[in-house]
Amino acid sequence: MSSLKEEERVGRGREVAVGELLARRAAELSLEKKCEEVKILDLRGLTSVTDYFVIITADSERKAKAAAEHIIDELREDGERPMHVEGMDSMHWILLDYIDVVVHIFMPDERRFYDLESLWSDAPIVPLT
Repeated sequence: MSSLKEEERVGRGREVAVGELLARRAAELSLEKKCEEVKILDLRGLTSVTDYFVIITADSERKAKAAAEHIIDELREDGERPMHVEGMDSMHWILLDYIDVVVHIFMPDERRFYDLESLWSDAPIVPLT
């Protein structure tokens, strides 16, 4: 997806970073696989580890695996490859690390337990369109 390769103007003339475009794309792809409670946290200025977290809930292991594979495959077609993937063996917390964007796919109990939204409560939430 060429829109991930360069910054673009969208909406009200606000510049959108490449990382935000990637985060939005990953979020949209998870929704295509019927995942729920999808949130994007903007971590810029809060940590140097990454710019965005995409936090997703899948209500079954099958759905978690399908969402992770769908995100990886579709983003690969856009020229994006994860630096690291974890959790595909247990599928209770799958992590896809795209450097500027880290995608977390949780089963409901793990999402409640780790509660990344509370841990990063200072992070603005990026609205999904």
